[in-house]
Amino acid sequence: MAFKILWVDDQIADLRSHIVYLTEKGFAVDGASNGSDALEMLRTTNYDAILLDEMMPGISGLDTLAGIKKIRENVPVIMITKSEEEDLVDRAIGQRIDDYLVKPVSPIQITSALKRLLEGRKLRGEHVTKDYLSHFASIPERVYEAKSTSDWESLHEDLITWELDLYSYSDHGLLATHAEQKAECNRAFTRYIRNNYKDWINDSGDKPTLPHKMFEEKVAPHIGPGKQVFWIVIDCMRLDQWRFIEDLLTPFFHIDRQLSWSMLPSATPFARNAMFAGLTPKDIAKQYPEYWKGSAQQEHSKNAYEKELLFEQMKRLGLSAASSYRYFKVFDAQDTDDLKKQLGSLDNVELVAAVYNFLDIMSHGRSNSTILKELAPDVAAFRSLMRSWFEHSTLFEALKAISRRDATVIISTDHGSALCKKSVRVKANREASNNVRYKYGDNLGVNEKEVLLIKNPEEYGLPKQSPIENYVITTGDQFLVYPTKLHEYERKFRDSYQHGGISMEELITPFIVLKPR
Repeated sequence: MAFKILWVDDQIADLRSHIVYLTEKGFAVDGASNGSDALEMLRTTNYDAILLDEMMPGISGLDTLAGIKKIRENVPVIMITKSEEEDLVDRAIGQRIDDYLVKPVSPIQITSALKRLLEGRKLRGEHVTKDYLSHFASIPERVYEAKSTSDWESLHEDLITWELDLYSYSDHGLLATHAEQKAECNRAFTRYIRNNYKDWINDSGDKPTLPHKMFEEKVAPHIGPGKQVFWIVIDCMRLDQWRFIEDLLTPFFHIDRQLSWSMLPSATPFARNAMFAGLTPKDIAKQYPEYWKGSAQQEHSKNAYEKELLFEQMKRLGLSAASSYRYFKVFDAQDTDDLKKQLGSLDNVELVAAVYNFLDIMSHGRSNSTILKELAPDVAAFRSLMRSWFEHSTLFEALKAISRRDATVIISTDHGSALCKKSVRVKANREASNNVRYKYGDNLGVNEKEVLLIKNPEEYGLPKQSPIENYVITTGDQFLVYPTKLHEYERKFRDSYQHGGISMEELITPFIVLKPR
């Protein structure tokens, strides 16, 4: 079916050759010689796009544009103007034109502009589908050849790019194929972690930046006299979720997207404490036993001393900011408002560290909320829900306010999350931790072929509280269930977002450096 175009120009009769050319290219074109006639035609006919001359007697192009938006708000408009004056272009953009061309214009220019507007999505979809099918065949070889952390980072970023493009522009049927491919990649990634992680945590091998090295290697270099740094930790944020909100900050910041890694277990008590302490969980428990306490059943109870741990790390690194830093932990909107309100009093503070727990709370809350499950039935919907939260959050408002300062903003996370599908049985006593993606306790009973069983936690940088304590780490899309409550746990946690295991989504995390524009 041909696209129907309305061309509004006071010299429409002189544009006959252009209209013939458009007709030959498959467009159906109606002409109007003034704004009044154009608005009347728009009231009775549905047009796919409008070409609008800016300089016309009677009703001007900008006034006609205002009328068009009142009649059909979403019809695409291309303004054609003799003038490149900045004020005119600004006003036209402010009134929501979709494109503009400067006279003289050729038929090819007009056709190209219309194709961008009307067929751009279809053409991008065809291109994405074609490229994805080519990419799909290359992934097994890339997985086989992935020998370094940078190889896996590149692969993970590419998988996310394809997923976002397929969802936005192409056939959603390919998403199921893509999900199967990601699952196969995660199986290979698990083997990679099994073979290398113990070396990394003991400071050898081709190691990525793990949480206990993040502050020293990636945050501290930005701190110094006359420099202000805001370090924002968004708990439980995946790389694909960050990619989905990045464009919201582009108008305010120059964005340097980097990567960091979480640790095992990829969970808040271990990864976030390690970030603030600059130590492995094993060393925190040994050097600061008063800060390593809390219930194994209450995950966040072990994160009550992040401020103190950060202060101790800064002192060890010899940072002057140890005497000039502030720490905020944000659980709800009131906490966020408190941070935003205090921005004016933080001018002389070299480091402001803030933790935002909303995304983690939303991930866990989804397991217990029918409404949240309906709002976010899959990974793509959960990304959209996260974007909606961020776009309307006071964190976003605070970041926009910070963009007006001479400050560096660093956004990081402690771990991501995995959508769980497959149950794995575990036997444990009452004192074991109650997490379903990982557990630690005495003599945990599991099938070692299904999970990573850590029999000597200290080799993995983890505290060992009894001679028989071990850790169970799930992989891929697994979650742990007790045999005595098998069906109850399966109903509750299947298709839920959890963390603490081994997957690219949990372990390869965003690390973002923002500089105000």
